[in-house]
Amino acid sequence: MSMKIFVADDVSDSGLEPLRAAGFTVEKQTGLTGPALVEALQNSEGLIVRSETKVTADLLASANSLRVIGRAGVGVDNIDVAAATIRGIVVMNAPDGNTITTAEHTIALLISLARSIPQANSSLKAGRWERKKFIGVELQGKTLGIVGLGRIGRVVASRARAMGMLIVAYDPFIAPEQARDLEIELAPLNEVYARADFLTVHTPLTAETRGLIDREVFAKMKKGARIINCARGGLVDEAALCEAIGNGTIAGAAFDVFSEEPPAPDNPLLNLDQVIVTPHLGASTTEAQEGVAFTVAEQMRDFLLTGALRGAVNVPAVGMKELSLLQPYVLLAESLGRFQAQLVDKPVSEVRLEFAGEIVEVDATPVTRAFLAGLLRDVSARVNVVNAFLIAEERGIKVTTTYVRTSGDMAPAIRTEISAEQSTRSLAGTLFGYGQQRREGRITEIDGFYLEATPQGHMLVMRNRDVPGVIGQVGTILGERGVNISRFHLGRRERGGEAMALIEVDAPVTKETLQSLRELAQVISAQPIDLS
Repeated sequence: MSMKIFVADDVSDSGLEPLRAAGFTVEKQTGLTGPALVEALQNSEGLIVRSETKVTADLLASANSLRVIGRAGVGVDNIDVAAATIRGIVVMNAPDGNTITTAEHTIALLISLARSIPQANSSLKAGRWERKKFIGVELQGKTLGIVGLGRIGRVVASRARAMGMLIVAYDPFIAPEQARDLEIELAPLNEVYARADFLTVHTPLTAETRGLIDREVFAKMKKGARIINCARGGLVDEAALCEAIGNGTIAGAAFDVFSEEPPAPDNPLLNLDQVIVTPHLGASTTEAQEGVAFTVAEQMRDFLLTGALRGAVNVPAVGMKELSLLQPYVLLAESLGRFQAQLVDKPVSEVRLEFAGEIVEVDATPVTRAFLAGLLRDVSARVNVVNAFLIAEERGIKVTTTYVRTSGDMAPAIRTEISAEQSTRSLAGTLFGYGQQRREGRITEIDGFYLEATPQGHMLVMRNRDVPGVIGQVGTILGERGVNISRFHLGRRERGGEAMALIEVDAPVTKETLQSLRELAQVISAQPIDLS
């Protein structure tokens, strides 16, 4: 019997041809949920979805024959990837299929915003001839600010530059020489906001980027600037945007994505004449839909026939023995990567990892991938342990690993160093617990300061002069602002020199609180870390 592939969403039929040509049985039924979907997946070895079908852990537990899930698109938010990995199910996507079409839609909204094309169209069709009402602005010579220079952001920059726009962008993981090759000027985030006549955002939606463009950002922008969001709903604070348009700070906006989709009828963005809206059409072209379906179909065919893995977004299969050994190191490495990413605000050029102890007896590549995935987590929506090396290569990041055999237990299990322009930051960690105990990863060193802490939750990294009273002053400031300290870890090299404090707190530290800490005479630096 031929293998069965079930298609649960409205995927291009022509794009599924590679599966049919290879002899697979392709069955397509859209809109199924609950028991009906469970029944349809019986005896299916492959599942193809877009964004409508929710692939939950419960659904996967009922799909005993399922070996691979293909997402005809980029984002896999609707798929429980962790649950799929645990069950040995490969999750694939088509990361490049929407690049051009989303970038082109961004440019379409950019031009429409500059010339009020949708509003003028509606006016004329309503029988009015209002030429003076729709006087627009030229794009040539204007500055386009871009937040996020992944593949889509770079294509947008290329198209906008062809129209004579000046491009200024922020992306901490793009090296200056790469930006120069792309004819893009890199600048700090606040400078991008201040200089942009038009601002477009192309970042993934994470806890850190949700509400990235907010009331404070609008206050920093030019009066009359315009905003475009074709990336993810929630990156722009919609309520704050409406206020900024209402008071004349922002001249207009164009949105293809919303915090809630579809947006509620009373969403104020829908009622503002200065706002252009489209129903999440960024990936909606015939070419893109055929392309992502064809890519996923080919990848799924090759995996099921030969075991070849392309476009996978979860951990490649490893032996049970190796997996048992590596899993706690993988978790620690990802936390170290996330931690390191928040220690620097400059483009990362090099990553060095050193392994010691029992981990040197196996191939620690999955651990390296986990570190890179954590480090690059907020750079691209598609970064994961499978493609982390590729993303690092795209960003011009050199990655080296070394294995150190020691006679004792002195060396940490994982030591990491990252170079960003002229600075280097180091972070090390190891596992605690033996035998049947749960092995827990802990940080053991930051920039040469030895301490011990579990990488989790909200933390504050503080460097200060080792003099009496500093800890008390810090505790007072945090206490007065309602920030509870759960643990305080201190490391120093010598008495009276510099000290490093890693403070675990129960809630995020506000910008105002950070500023107060940094103003203390004996505090050299204070940096918040979010590992929640």
